Amino acid sequence: MSREGAGVRLLPDDRIASTVVSVTGTLDLAGYPHLRDDLLKIATDAPESVIADIDGLVIADAALASVFSVVAARMSDWPGIPFTLVTSRPEQLALLAGQSIDRFVGVHADVRTAERERDHPPRRRAVQLLAATDSASALARQFITRVCAEWGIPEHTDDALLIGTELVENAIRHTVSSPRLRLELRRGVFTVAVGDEDPRPAVLREWPRGGDSGLGLMLVAQVARVWGCSRSWSGGKVVWAVLTGRTRLRAFPGA
Repeated sequence: MSREGAGVRLLPDDRIASTVVSVTGTLDLAGYPHLRDDLLKIATDAPESVIADIDGLVIADAALASVFSVVAARMSDWPGIPFTLVTSRPEQLALLAGQSIDRFVGVHADVRTAERERDHPPRRRAVQLLAATDSASALARQFITRVCAEWGIPEHTDDALLIGTELVENAIRHTVSSPRLRLELRRGVFTVAVGDEDPRPAVLREWPRGGDSGLGLMLVAQVARVWGCSRSWSGGKVVWAVLTGRTRLRAFPGA
């Protein structure tokens, strides 16, 4: 399914080793956020890598090429997959080098070379679709406990249980979707993510007064190294949290 916004069109093609996104049109100031956000939406499905083929893209201003560095930095936080560019046009290669984009993003002449030369970090992935019922949280905890045991990462179990439970319950409480719980392990970095079909972003609210209602995302933010909410290409969202080891829960404001 292709998508066009502010003169930039993206057409993703899911391959075994990567998702290749053909980017065409003209990149100007209006198209900058569309290109950035749409590439990140494609990455929410966590393919092995994302390759942007920009042979058919006109970059109206050299400074706008920074969008590719921004996308690479965002993907490094989550989902932690390689992001590379493909172009065979000398003027684009010169532009990317002149703006130092090629210092942060791999640039190759064709897709086959990009797939061959990209980094191949080993990844483990487990996905569980949960019905929007009262038993969803318990099933999520069973799933997380089992996967952490199978992968030999007991140091992540407690935090993953807390985060997974909160994200699943938030999805059930605030959407009409069936939560999709996804666990990933790449280079020692463990991620808990829950997807739903509601495009409204997850919002971190202020510390509630007079009880513990509404603590969900605050607890997630306290435990995770980094967390976020990403729109998906299909129109929903994924709320994710990254763990890199057993973290110590910091005191909440007012505690």
